[in-house]
Amino acid sequence: MAGRACRSYPFGRSRLDPAPEYAQLRRSEPVCRVQLPFGPPAWLVTSYELNKSVLGDARFSRAAAVGRDNPRECPVEFGLVGESVLCMDPPAHTRIRRLAGQAFTARRVEQLRPRARQIASGLVDGIAAAGPPADLVESFSFVFPAIIICELLGIPEADRHAFRRWTDAIVSTTTSSPGQVQDTYLQLAGYLASLYAQRRARPGDDLLSRLVQARDDQDQLTEAELLFLGMALLVGGYETTAHQITNMVYMLLTHGPQLRQLTARPELLPGAVEEMLRFIVFGNAINPRIATAHVRLGRVVVGAGEQVLCARSSANLDEQVFARAAELDFARDPNPHLSFGYGPHYCPGAQLARMELQVALDTILARIPGLHIAVPEDQLTWHTETMMRGLAALPVAW
Repeated sequence: MAGRACRSYPFGRSRLDPAPEYAQLRRSEPVCRVQLPFGPPAWLVTSYELNKSVLGDARFSRAAAVGRDNPRECPVEFGLVGESVLCMDPPAHTRIRRLAGQAFTARRVEQLRPRARQIASGLVDGIAAAGPPADLVESFSFVFPAIIICELLGIPEADRHAFRRWTDAIVSTTTSSPGQVQDTYLQLAGYLASLYAQRRARPGDDLLSRLVQARDDQDQLTEAELLFLGMALLVGGYETTAHQITNMVYMLLTHGPQLRQLTARPELLPGAVEEMLRFIVFGNAINPRIATAHVRLGRVVVGAGEQVLCARSSANLDEQVFARAAELDFARDPNPHLSFGYGPHYCPGAQLARMELQVALDTILARIPGLHIAVPEDQLTWHTETMMRGLAALPVAW
């Protein structure tokens, strides 16, 4: 790639809106070179079809990214180790993904829905009792998925504040030193190791107990794979959903016609969740894939060893796939967005996230009539030093 023009990336971020560069690139240069703040240049893929091509093509490897300098937003890369399911290729990835996916089948997730409704209702009761205003981030968005993942994994609810600090550090783009990165990982790893030791002594009816059984009795996991799978489930089952609850409530409160439509027709809620997953620009392209051979992508030949980033938020706004892509349409059908990924690394917890988002929005809208943002929009505080977009706080009244 030496000598070729290179754009600075990430592009500018404004709340939950797409950077205008994405639309321009989809039209004129859907595969382009970019330079992130750290690491070497990479190819950025912005169109829908080419995103699917990369995500579904075994010649673009996640495992090959381990042990090398990769394009990234933060000085130190988190979690890029061969034992992590996020950094594996099939067949090793398939083995571990199948094991984790058993906890998130559509049937098991639906069995969790009544308990999720109970948790959400209890949180709204607390908000209503305290009276307005309330910060939805602290009083609901981060508490709701934390309780669910705690119960699913078998983690004491009292510990959720500790793992929030760890997950916040993992998605931060400003962690300044290898020592801080290592300290975060050691704390989280030590905590999970202690939980696994407890399950070995006293097995329970929870996911961590089943993973220990898969490791000890069935030899389906190594000890390191067991540890990193626990980390992935804990962080992935909590942080992203928490941010998206806040993002979706904000989106509804700033889009009056869609909010009135959803209030009048609650049956549109599942479709509304899918459309907001498509519509909201949640983050930048991360998790580079390494070409293991020369591969043609559109008009570009990606050379063996070169790194590729998939801009799924851009793909979700591709006018060639989504009619009126810049409009928020709760009746959109079909809606084949890529927010949960595509191919082997499609998010195994997608069904759980969908259920949690549906229950959260349904409970908030039904139980808190007249909900509105309690401060002028220019007083809202947005995260600027994290890989994910979202509000640091969302003051609401009713």
